Amino acid sequence: MALPPGQRAVTGFPRFGTHLHHPPPPVPADPVITMVGALSKDVTLSVADLALLPRQELAADFHCVAGWSATGLRWEGVKFGAVYRNRVEPLLTPDAAVSHVVFEGLDGHRSVVWLEDALADDVLIADRLDGRPLDSDHGAPVRLVSPSQYGFVSTKHLCRVEFHTSRPPDPDRWSLIAAHQRARVWQEERHRHLSGRVVRPVYRTLIRPIRALSARGSRTGTRG
Repeated sequence: MALPPGQRAVTGFPRFGTHLHHPPPPVPADPVITMVGALSKDVTLSVADLALLPRQELAADFHCVAGWSATGLRWEGVKFGAVYRNRVEPLLTPDAAVSHVVFEGLDGHRSVVWLEDALADDVLIADRLDGRPLDSDHGAPVRLVSPSQYGFVSTKHLCRVEFHTSRPPDPDRWSLIAAHQRARVWQEERHRHLSGRVVRPVYRTLIRPIRALSARGSRTGTRG
């Protein structure tokens, strides 16, 4: 299967990210996902409860905004759209028109996603990868998986979801590596202000040092 524009396949599925020189975060004994925002009351979904919802298997590649792709991955979990329709929609405040969703991980990483992208049929809250429970390097106990968007959208160690009726404040809006608001891989939406083709060579120079730092975090972290 062809890869999106500017992507190159790599062997394996490396731990990768600008903040991942730190070890993976500790996981609570009874992890939960807290859902807040434009709701009449907060929703708390335990990871144990999530495993009891209708399951979905998904074969999908993972595309990093830096230009590499891990191919042939097999994810398992629950469709985010099903969670939204069954657990969130009934609790929306009157006349609330959700436009954006914020996914936050135990490591502090946050991704802002348009609602229509979050509700795509291939978006999962995943707890298994290639037939095994997620390990700490790849987002245990659960993570977001949005294959049609660059990897920074797929928040690891998912613990909190916020529902907003307008775009939340964005502290990285004018940073040099300001991420595109939608980050769709087939449109090559890598950068908010520059074309994907322009930033490709710059991002590729960052792959080796970021991968080395990320591996250091993996070696010093606890597995779980």
